[in-house]
Amino acid sequence: MPPAAIIFDFDGVIADSEVRANKTLAESLTAIGLPTSYEDCLRDYCGHNWQETERRIVQRLGRPLPPDFRERHRERAQERFAKGFAPVPGAPEFLDRLGLMPRAIASSSSPDYLAASLDRFGLSGHFGRHVYSADGWARGKPHPDIYLAAAQGLGIDAACCLAIEDSPVGARAALAAGMTVIGFCGAGHILDPAAHGERLRAVGVHRIAHRFDEVPAR
Repeated sequence: MPPAAIIFDFDGVIADSEVRANKTLAESLTAIGLPTSYEDCLRDYCGHNWQETERRIVQRLGRPLPPDFRERHRERAQERFAKGFAPVPGAPEFLDRLGLMPRAIASSSSPDYLAASLDRFGLSGHFGRHVYSADGWARGKPHPDIYLAAAQGLGIDAACCLAIEDSPVGARAALAAGMTVIGFCGAGHILDPAAHGERLRAVGVHRIAHRFDEVPAR
């Protein structure tokens, strides 16, 4: 039976942004005395909302973050992203093929970033008001709350939704919401798609897609 709606993660599924985002976070953490690599950030923070990311950073750092840390990190990220980033290859075309299929975004990123990125890509019209952010929530991914909120916003039973996720953290959230989950391995930060696909399979995704033309549009 085809899904009644498709719910997309954003970074690594719609936006090819994870390389820039995680390099920036590594720079910001190293600057405050917590030496961190890009690979460390992908492993430890990717997929989480800021609240969980900060909790993990503080645990490793052993002290609270500087009061201006997030603002300085945001400025560094804006500078890096201003140099240009693009949608994941095939994402705009896939959205065009969906026709009237209901769809939403369920992301850990901030609402302002999501809105600005969708505008930049010319994709805002595909989602309208159905862009859901777990930023500021006590329970982000891997808890199901953001996916359940997106399904509720669409007015569709979560069990009837297909979710597309690139991170194991996000995949666990969508699975916990009762959705069918495609593990997506088509963004630029995934250098070994076979190994990444195995990590996604290990958390229980229903199938793997390496490109958007492997994702059913109906």
